[in-house]
Parts: sequence; C-alpha cells; structure tokens
Amino acid sequence: MAASVWSGSIILSLISIPIQLYAAARAQRTYLHQIHKECNSRVRQPLFCPTCNRFVDRGEIVKGYEFDEGQYVLMEEKEIKKLAAASSRALEIVAFSKLKEIDPIFFDSSYFCIPEDSGKKAYQVLTKALEDTETVGIGKLSMHQRDYTVFLRPYEQGLLLHTMYFSNEIRELPQFGVLEPVSVKSQELKLTEQLIGQLTEPFKPKQYHNEFQERLRKLIETKQAGKSTEIGSEPKRAPVIDMMTALKKSLAAGPSTSRNSRERGQAKEKPKKLAVARKAS
Repeated sequence: MAASVWSGSIILSLISIPIQLYAAARAQRTYLHQIHKECNSRVRQPLFCPTCNRFVDRGEIVKGYEFDEGQYVLMEEKEIKKLAAASSRALEIVAFSKLKEIDPIFFDSSYFCIPEDSGKKAYQVLTKALEDTETVGIGKLSMHQRDYTVFLRPYEQGLLLHTMYFSNEIRELPQFGVLEPVSVKSQELKLTEQLIGQLTEPFKPKQYHNEFQERLRKLIETKQAGKSTEIGSEPKRAPVIDMMTALKKSLAAGPSTSRNSRERGQAKEKPKKLAVARKAS
C-alpha cells in the first residue's frame, strides 16, 4: 500500500475533516547515467575544492547565497531549519474561487485526500458542495518544513489537493504574447474553427504515452540483448503554403488523416542501423 505524505484535517469554518494525502501523479523517466567508456563504470561527481586543491568531506560543506560573482553569504544548516515552517496538522481553507477562474499554470503537485472514518460524512458533503458550486477551496498547509498555498477540488467522487505555484514563481517573458498586428480574414478564422471542431474529441488520458521513453526503453532492451537496432530518420518539414490552402486541405483530409499523417510520414523514412558496443570480457 502506498505511504501517505501528510496527515491532518481540512478546516472549513467550524468543520474539521481528518484526511491523509497521497501522491496522485509522479513523472516516470528512464534515466541515463554517465559511463566511463573505457571500463563501462558509472562516473560519480567528487566533492572537490578548486581553491584548496583537494577533495573535501561533506561535513565541511555549508550552503551559501551568491550575491555577486564569487561572493557568498554563508548559512549554517541550523539557521535554515529555524526559518523553515514547523509541520502542522491543519489544512485551513481560507477562501473559495470558481475553478474556471484559476489558470492551470498555477497547479503544481497533486495529492489524493483520503478521509479517516470519523470524517467520511463531512468529506462527502464538502466534495458534493464543491461539485455543485463548481468551486475550489483555497487553503494554507505546512508540510515537510515548508509553507504551501493549496487548491482543494472534487475529482472522481473524492477530493484532490494541488499545491500552488505562487505568482512570483510564474515566469514572464517580454516577448511572450507580444505580436505584431496582422489582418485576419473571417474565412481563415472560420476554417480554423471548423478544423478544431473536426479534431475535438473527449479527453482520454490513457491514449497518450511518453513515446520517447517507450522508444528509449526498447533501445536499451535491444542493446542489452546484444542485437543491432534501427532508428528512423528525422521527418522532413512540410513546405510552407498559403494558410487558406492549408486549412482547406486539412479539412478535406478528415480527422483520422490529420492525426496520422505524421506517423505515416515517419514510417516511410528509411531506417538507419545503429551499431551496438559490447563490453569486453
């Protein structure tokens, strides 16, 4: 059984709902390590001080903030711990907002909220009320010596908690969203909307996969077996044509053709053989 990452209570005015949090989503990756090609050994990073010209122990390490190039404010671990928030057992809801008003960019990690036996009724009442009002609870939570602002929303007959990115953590790019005004023809907009409608379908998350990771695992398995493998060439970019012409061709092709055209193009590319390096016995 999965281990909970936090236990406490949702506090809504005078209502207390004891819950436990479980990680709801985690990235899955196939990690590649640095290998010394002469002996096939994994290379590890040593702690080396270039000024003292020697390796140092971890006990000699402190943390520091670089305020200027090569200039640091040093801080001891005990000083940092005093600043960290003490873990709390209360998740206090301070406000409610409409879900549609919250941009997804503010959502960070996700956790399942599981009620304890004594809080199951209140848990279900709060879940149903959030569903009916299409609102999200906004709360404060201290966990793992850190303060969080969190979202609490209904999901699959239960409550899902999301930690929130603070507004100062959302990056800004001066060039983002700044475009030179162009003349958009009504027919271009109409055809684009028709194309969107043609490709619109119910969201089915299970049909999406990390295809690169799947290909990478297959490559690793093939090389482990001592076999040669083949990789396809990079697909050629389609030529730039008039937008109206492109939209009309896309609509005429139909949704299935539009979705699979790239895959077919990749399949036509002639694969290249990749040599396999075997470890010397």
